[in-house]
Amino acid sequence: MIYNYRNENMNKISSACGVDCIECRFINKECAGCLKVSGKPFWSAEYFAGEPCPIFKCAIVEKKYDNCGKCSELPCKLFFDLKDPSMSDEEHLKGITKRVGNLKRQ
Repeated sequence: MIYNYRNENMNKISSACGVDCIECRFINKECAGCLKVSGKPFWSAEYFAGEPCPIFKCAIVEKKYDNCGKCSELPCKLFFDLKDPSMSDEEHLKGITKRVGNLKRQ
């Protein structure tokens, strides 16, 4: 069973894709964290029709990694394709850089 975890080195809860759940305004309110909800955070139903987030599905379900940080393709096409429509391209790229950094430190 996969649960959110507190990384001993970073003292943060992270998702499969490197989002720092501690920094998320929805943690422990609308969302328990993607690892705890099997890649189906509350907002994902609108985008993924009840399926897990494609990044979660790839890393956790298919490749059996703890997170994307173990993948040699990091950041992969999914990171670039799955953009929050409310973000600018610049914000999206900055977010990818931050998430990849989080994953590499784990």
